[in-house]
Amino acid sequence: MNYSNTQVWLVGAGPGDAGLLTLRGREVLENAQVVVYDRLVGAGVLALMPESAIKVDVGKNSGTHPVPQREIENILIKYARENLRVVRLKGGDPFVFGRGGEECEALLNANINFEIVPGVTSGVAAPAYAGIPVTHRNSASSLHFITAHAKTGELPDINFDALAKLKNSTLLFYMGVETAGLVCGQLIKSGMDENTPAAVIERGTTSKQRKIISRVKDLASEIKANNIKSPAMILVGEVAGLSDSLDWRSKLKLSGVKIAVTRPKVRAGKLSRMLRDLGAEVLELPCIETEIIHDAVLPEFNNYNWLAFTSITGVEALFNLLAESARDIRELINIKISAIGKATCDALRERGLKVDYMPEVYDGESLAQGLASLINKSEKLLMLRAETGSRELNKILDLNNINYDELAVYKTKYLKLDAPDDLDMAVFTSASTVKAFKAACEDLNLNNIKSICIGKQTASEAERAGFTKIYVANKADLNSLVQAACDAR
Repeated sequence: MNYSNTQVWLVGAGPGDAGLLTLRGREVLENAQVVVYDRLVGAGVLALMPESAIKVDVGKNSGTHPVPQREIENILIKYARENLRVVRLKGGDPFVFGRGGEECEALLNANINFEIVPGVTSGVAAPAYAGIPVTHRNSASSLHFITAHAKTGELPDINFDALAKLKNSTLLFYMGVETAGLVCGQLIKSGMDENTPAAVIERGTTSKQRKIISRVKDLASEIKANNIKSPAMILVGEVAGLSDSLDWRSKLKLSGVKIAVTRPKVRAGKLSRMLRDLGAEVLELPCIETEIIHDAVLPEFNNYNWLAFTSITGVEALFNLLAESARDIRELINIKISAIGKATCDALRERGLKVDYMPEVYDGESLAQGLASLINKSEKLLMLRAETGSRELNKILDLNNINYDELAVYKTKYLKLDAPDDLDMAVFTSASTVKAFKAACEDLNLNNIKSICIGKQTASEAERAGFTKIYVANKADLNSLVQAACDAR
């Protein structure tokens, strides 16, 4: 709910890596009712848009042409006047060659209140991800942002004489790939040493980042020879020469890899951080959402000797249902408790419940086999689980004549998602996430995507879905899952 009178938020999405979106930017985006976004916004940031939000792509019109600026402003005004929370999502920073000032003026003239949420500009972030500090005490005491883009294909009005005479400076040219030859030529013509270090960084901060370190005299030909395309940043200055020694990102195990994390949004954070720490570009693409079945009727627990949990969600559901029915954990005082794995075990311990059994291998089959060896004929088991849980547990318990009941305490809902076609890997923490991903991404060529699975059941589902490159974690925990991603590299 909007407690202020703000109607439109101009949010800087950063240069591409979703990890560089600010906390305020994410907070605003996740509460948006309308999102108006550019083509330069990273796929990982776009994945954070609420499923229910109206999404307006103003980066393209009829497949190729950008929406005119005045029309974008009219779109913002239209939705704001409908009393909706409107987020204008812009690549980089709204006020750094983002035409944010023009949009603010239009909103002001329409008597619409707005807020600016600054973003990380590509002029700083792209060089940083290439190991280039844009300022340096020994070689760059000033920094200059310059647009090299003009509608006519010619250069805008730039004072190259002044730029060429700057000492100990870094020049950053935005949108300069097409005019690189003119930029470098004018700098040399104005007196700059033709051997001054220079760089171009394509798709900075993303998994597809490329860099070329050169000299001013050779940069344009290098750009052409390597087929560098927009978006790309041109940097001129001595600091470009530091790239090889300071390039930290290329040394990370998952640098250059774009990975989709498919687990529910509330659980994606830790796994995403672990992958980003290893250099991956992470897209949080939650394929499923869990929902407690509030009309589930909890039984009299004193009729059972064992309680089994197959997921953290089952633990959370139990405690919610206990609270809703004015009951508490004292009813479980004489019941032995089993958990499928460490994360579920930790969730129970945090709530004051001791776990009596956890299998060495964290999957449903191992849980069922372990319980079958522990539960005697006079005892009865209750499984609290998903509405559509794996039937492997039931098969094993039935084969061993275990007396048990099961109660569905939550259900899984498949979510719509728009996965990019340049994914390198997808990480799956359950068979249900594989099914949901397959259902939502019918047009993706799964042969090109490496499937990183938390266990055998998940891997089997990945094979049925059509993945051909499948890697399985040694243990069903996040550390092993991340290691499997590194091994797949």
